[in-house]
Amino acid sequence: MNKIATTVEPEKERAELRSTGRTNASPTRSEQLATQPATRHGWLSRLRSYFILAPLIWAYTIILGTLSLLCSLFDRNGRVQNILARFWSWLIMKTILSPVKVTGMNNLTDMCGADKDKKGIDTSKPRVYAVTHASALDIPILYVYLPFQFRIIFKSELLAYPFVGWHLKRSGQVCINQQNPALSIGAIKSALRSLRSGTPLVIFPEGGRTRDGQIQPFLPGAFFLAIKAQAEIVPIALVGTFDLLPMNTYHIKCQPLEMRVGEPISTFGLTVEDTDKVSAKVRAAIESLHSAPRST
Repeated sequence: MNKIATTVEPEKERAELRSTGRTNASPTRSEQLATQPATRHGWLSRLRSYFILAPLIWAYTIILGTLSLLCSLFDRNGRVQNILARFWSWLIMKTILSPVKVTGMNNLTDMCGADKDKKGIDTSKPRVYAVTHASALDIPILYVYLPFQFRIIFKSELLAYPFVGWHLKRSGQVCINQQNPALSIGAIKSALRSLRSGTPLVIFPEGGRTRDGQIQPFLPGAFFLAIKAQAEIVPIALVGTFDLLPMNTYHIKCQPLEMRVGEPISTFGLTVEDTDKVSAKVRAAIESLHSAPRST
C-alpha cells in the first residue's frame, strides 16, 4: 500500500529522464499558440477578474464550504457534500464566462447492455479518470461535466487551505501525504474499497499543476490503485485551462475551453510490475488528446 506514496520522488526523477528522450511528442506550447488566434486580455479583463470574478468565487467558496462542513456532521457517505461541490462548480463556471466543449463522452458508454446510469454512462466496471492539471479551475470543470459522483486523490498540502481543505477532508476524498507515506495507508485502503465497489476515482498523474502549460512527467505510482482494483483508466485532457488561470495569478482570462475524453485503458490481468508500462500508455493517450487541433 505504501507504493502509491513512497515512489513519488524517485518516480518523478525517472519520469523526467524519460521525458527528455521524447523527440516527436505533442507540440510545444509556443507551437500550439502559433496556430491559435490571438486573444487580448488587457486591463479591463484584469479589473473584471480582480474585482468581480475572484471575489464572487471566494464568496461561493466560503458560503458553500461552510455548508459542506456543517453537512459533514451527518452526511456520512458524502452525497450531500458532493451536491454542494457540484453547485459550487456550476456557479464558478457560470461566473467565469468560459464555455466548455466536451468530446468523447461516448467512450464512457457501453453498447452491450451493461449497467448504466441515467446519463448512459457504463457503471459496470470500476474506473480511474486520469486528468491533466494546469489550473485551479480544473476541478470545477470536472464536477460540472463528469455526470456522476467521484472521489479525488489530492496532496495533503491542500488541507492547509480554509474551506477547500475542510471540504476535501470531510467529504471522503483521498489524501496522500508525500512527506510521510505511512499516514496515507488508511486513506489508500479506503479508496481501494470504494473503487472496487464502483465509485470512480479522479487522479492528476502529473502530481500537481503545471507551471509552464506543458504536460509534466507522470508519476507511475498514481496508477497503483487502478492496477490493484483492476480498474479501467480513462484519459482526459483539459484544453485551455492554463491560459484561463495559470498558477500564481488571480487574472481569470475568460475563453472557450475543451474537455476531451479518451477511450478507457484496461488494466485487467496486470500487476504493479506493469505500472511503468501503464503510465506510458496513459501518457501517450493524454498527449494525443491534448495536442489535437482545437475546434473553431
